[in-house]
Amino acid sequence: MNSKEYLVTLNVPASLEEAMVDCLLVFESEHGFSSFQVNAHDHKNVGLSLLEQVSGRQKKIRFQIYVPETGLAPFLAELKQRFAGANINYWVLPVFEHGVI
Repeated sequence: MNSKEYLVTLNVPASLEEAMVDCLLVFESEHGFSSFQVNAHDHKNVGLSLLEQVSGRQKKIRFQIYVPETGLAPFLAELKQRFAGANINYWVLPVFEHGVI
């Protein structure tokens, strides 16, 4: 790995899955991206259905994508503009190593 990369993780409401897929396909790096269903747990009940409030979990779609350091700021800026107010949690972690075994 020659340049510094980051792993961006996004927890997206299920209703925005297709819109996020379309967005990430535009930004897709050489590594592609992953998505899978997760149960999000939060003490805030904002936007939760009655069933979700009772069960204590909300179904979301988690996306993970590698982003090069030079593309990280523009990538996050585009997501923030495109999905403002969409209740998407995200975090960014440095990648020390990755490959195919």
